[in-house]
Amino acid sequence: MKEGTGAPQQSLSVLQASTMLVGMVLGVFIFTAPTLAALNTATPTQFLGLWLAGGIATLIGALCYAELATAYPEEGGEYSYLKRAYGDGAGFLFAWGRMTVIQTGAIAAVAFAYGKYAQIIFPLPFGEVGAAIHGASAVAALTAIQLKGTQETANTQTVLTALEVLGLLLITAIGFMVAKGQPVVPVEAGGTNIGLAMVFILLAYGGWNELSYISNDMKDGKRNMAPVLIIGVIVVTMLYLLVNWAYMSVLGIGGLRKTFTPAADLVGQAFGKTGATVTALIVCAMALSTINASIFTGARTSHALGRSFRPFRGLGSDRSGVPVNAVLLQGGICMALIALGSTTKSGFEYMVAYTAPVFWLFMIGVGVAVFVLRAKDPNRERPFKVPLYPVVPALWCGITAYMFYSSLNYIFGTLWSKMTWGDTGVGAALGLAILACGIPVYLSGRQSQTA
Repeated sequence: MKEGTGAPQQSLSVLQASTMLVGMVLGVFIFTAPTLAALNTATPTQFLGLWLAGGIATLIGALCYAELATAYPEEGGEYSYLKRAYGDGAGFLFAWGRMTVIQTGAIAAVAFAYGKYAQIIFPLPFGEVGAAIHGASAVAALTAIQLKGTQETANTQTVLTALEVLGLLLITAIGFMVAKGQPVVPVEAGGTNIGLAMVFILLAYGGWNELSYISNDMKDGKRNMAPVLIIGVIVVTMLYLLVNWAYMSVLGIGGLRKTFTPAADLVGQAFGKTGATVTALIVCAMALSTINASIFTGARTSHALGRSFRPFRGLGSDRSGVPVNAVLLQGGICMALIALGSTTKSGFEYMVAYTAPVFWLFMIGVGVAVFVLRAKDPNRERPFKVPLYPVVPALWCGITAYMFYSSLNYIFGTLWSKMTWGDTGVGAALGLAILACGIPVYLSGRQSQTA
């Protein structure tokens, strides 16, 4: 954003935007989701096929976002789309939910994952608190980098994403070398629950939608947004297929079902205990990349809210192109959530549960917004239109509705009679409750705006 104008600097190249997208998607979930997906698939072919299906589903969503982002490239992403489609109330509620639950909870979850692996490299006492200290330190450091400016953030992201991709390719190469000459791992019988497997697979693909928040920071965003989204999703899908193929080659689907650290087990077969440290370094680099990109995009919604909602106008200010107050507020909320998560058995799982239902609820709204905005704003220039309309956006609406249902069903299914503070169901309920608190905040703020 140009100083004093609120207009973003169009400084991100296609390469920088693409690396930011890849960095936002690649993350720690590729080290946990494969095991959970394998537990719900019967054969290696089915397992790899579902990872391909996850990439296709993500591409469907990316096509819908490409239309919205190029037609409405102003800062704010989903906030802008929901506000245009359903009114100020929907836009505010999303911005509130993203500021207090979705983005901050996601950053906190990845911070805990970073902290777990950082403990292998530099262990701290106090168990979950030690992981929280590592995670909070990473969030604080990357928030400070954000305050320096867009180019510093983008350059940092390019380096971190390069490390991510090289790390995944290294794990894949080690896997194929270890598997070479080994007997074929026998397939063990297993149950099939494709729906639940896709819950975990799409979790690993999450984050691509964040690019919509920087459409106005890109050079020629209207022309470049669609290629960046499509190319980024294809690159991630190929990387995920390669990594999971390596897992299958070394561990087999039976071995994958028995470990929650498949990458460490794979690398450990080649390097022993040293492999654990190598893997921890790779995971830490990936987590830092995800945190950095998420901090950058998350503050853009709060900044857009501050520019349109008078009670929060302090968030709409910027300095040398950086939404300083929005970045600082986001960092503070992240720190509070990390502190909250440190009091539970698993801060990572708690934060995932905290964000999931709220996230998929709004994703349904964005999918429907493709139809609503075409009807409400038919004369709007759309540099990119979703192909095979209305089939593609209808498919995306179905996918997001199923994911919302699955997140509620998975989290709340058996918890009501035995809930304690540390249960993931409590985290999910807390996220929904905080979202609901946004309703009276909006109604009160609207009265002050019109007074």
